[in-house]
Amino acid sequence: MDLRKNKKRDALLTFIAIAAMLTVLLVMELTMKSTSILFTVLKKGMIYALVAVSMNLLNGFTGLFSLGQAGFMLIGAYTYAILSMPTSVKLGDTVYKYYDCAINLELGIFPSLLLAGLFAAVFAALIGFPVLRLKSDYLAIATLGFAEILRAVFQWDKMGPVTNGANVLRQYKDLTKLRIPFTDIKFPPTLFCFLVAGLCIAIIVLLINSSYGRAFKAIRDDEIAAEAMGINLFKHKEMSFVISSFFAGVSGALLAMYQYTVQAAQFKTAMTYEILLIVVIGGIGSVTGSCIASFLFIACNEWWLRFLDESSNNILGLNILRSGFRKVVFSVIIMIIVLFFSKGIMGEREFSWNWLHKRKKTAATEEVSGDG
Repeated sequence: MDLRKNKKRDALLTFIAIAAMLTVLLVMELTMKSTSILFTVLKKGMIYALVAVSMNLLNGFTGLFSLGQAGFMLIGAYTYAILSMPTSVKLGDTVYKYYDCAINLELGIFPSLLLAGLFAAVFAALIGFPVLRLKSDYLAIATLGFAEILRAVFQWDKMGPVTNGANVLRQYKDLTKLRIPFTDIKFPPTLFCFLVAGLCIAIIVLLINSSYGRAFKAIRDDEIAAEAMGINLFKHKEMSFVISSFFAGVSGALLAMYQYTVQAAQFKTAMTYEILLIVVIGGIGSVTGSCIASFLFIACNEWWLRFLDESSNNILGLNILRSGFRKVVFSVIIMIIVLFFSKGIMGEREFSWNWLHKRKKTAATEEVSGDG
């Protein structure tokens, strides 16, 4: 009975916290300048939180060491940009200057987002048959190679009528084109990123806590024992791989909306390493950790350490601060975090109201003991 009450209480508190966060976000967007760096961090942080959680579903909860996330984001970004681009733009000379666009179809924002995830999932299902029979480092190399091959194919001249070759895709429906349904009122872009990415993360959390999620964890812990319990290893690995790729595709589409332009050269191996770094810093096997680490990573990279790249900020005339010095300091900070938090910020733990209540109760007990 108490357990049921606690679940209802936790669900109510979570709903109130999410509603309060979205309300504050809406007020901020209505009252603050849209050019503020804070909104850049919030939007990009939420997009990276989604792709980090999708990667954690594979690496942390299923035990599959995949490094193909940038490739699936590439598929999602291009799918969204091509499908949401107005037909008049495709037929003109502003984007497809050197090719005749082969896809003269224009869809809305939500259908394009959904298809971005579906196309990434289809590619994942196709390559999953050969690569998911590999393990550990071999799987990582295979998926990393897939992402690099995909990036080269998208820049290939023969693919120009679809992807515009190595040229930039633009003038599609980005975050500035968002409107409240049936009105001409602009929809707050940061709030949109939080709603879409938050809904996707919530679906992943529900999946992890379902019977399928328990099967994923069983495979991660011991494949032989999982198979002995009747779990179809390949089926569940393929399922995890496809679902993870779907949400990576959606995050790629959101990133395209955020950046206003799409080019295959943006989705390099370094992007996958950044996502993996976020997962490791947050904690492999923790959704909460991935979300926290995403915002910390983006805030440090895009905001808090930016002053280190400005040579005008040199102290005592020493020419220490210069372009690129931010990356050096950032690397040192990451090394310190990894050394002192070997399992990441959260480890395998998740935030829960019950855990917070216990911490407060423990602190209160210690305070009473100290007074005694």
